[in-house]
Amino acid sequence: MEEKTKLNMQMYDPESVLASLQKLNLMDDFLFDAVTVDLEVCKIIIELSLGITIRSIAWKEGQKVIHNLPGSRGIRMDFYVEDDLGQVFDVEMQKRNEGNIPKRTRFYQALIDAPMLKSGERGFDGLKPAYIVVICGFALFGYGLYRYTFDNRCKEIPDLVMGDECQKIIFNTKGKDERGVDKPLIDFLHYVEKSSEESVPEDCDKRLKHLHKKIHQIKLSEEIGVSYMKMEELLRKESAYAGQY
Repeated sequence: MEEKTKLNMQMYDPESVLASLQKLNLMDDFLFDAVTVDLEVCKIIIELSLGITIRSIAWKEGQKVIHNLPGSRGIRMDFYVEDDLGQVFDVEMQKRNEGNIPKRTRFYQALIDAPMLKSGERGFDGLKPAYIVVICGFALFGYGLYRYTFDNRCKEIPDLVMGDECQKIIFNTKGKDERGVDKPLIDFLHYVEKSSEESVPEDCDKRLKHLHKKIHQIKLSEEIGVSYMKMEELLRKESAYAGQY
């Protein structure tokens, strides 16, 4: 396997390989997937997004894919973890607006909840507090906010929360209204959109600086760069093939 990796790397110009990685931002699927294999990075992303501090996290049963009933659609999550308090976090990165986020989060909640209860289990106390986080590279709602937090509330009594312990939080990297939003979150969202040294302010949260170091290391990896270029080649071939029919 090591020899095959070396051979693959020799087929590409190192300068071109690294240049291709430098153009990527955390908003891009490849870089986000590459960096979030590291639980420490996942923890930083959750903490900066939600403004909380977590002691530790673990992969939720090693799952990124949750299957549905035979013949029904399942889901593949960007990353799905559980903290030491039993709270679960599904974090998704969405670069382009495909017009499906509201119903997509509804579907994700259903499939995240279902495996928490065993067949024949009485009651619903086994359902853990859940956060479904979607970081968007576009203004989904058009109000200029950086953050939109949704939970189930009573229409007749807006202050009455149902208490199902599931929140859906939609972030907008292109937000404009900084009222009620902490600087660490704004800095993080700007960094998601442009993941470079210039997007790491001197006075930013130390966790953002640590995240940047992790991403910088990935962008200096020829092996990861070769994987990216091979993926790009495959996508181009698939696109060309599809264009013939």
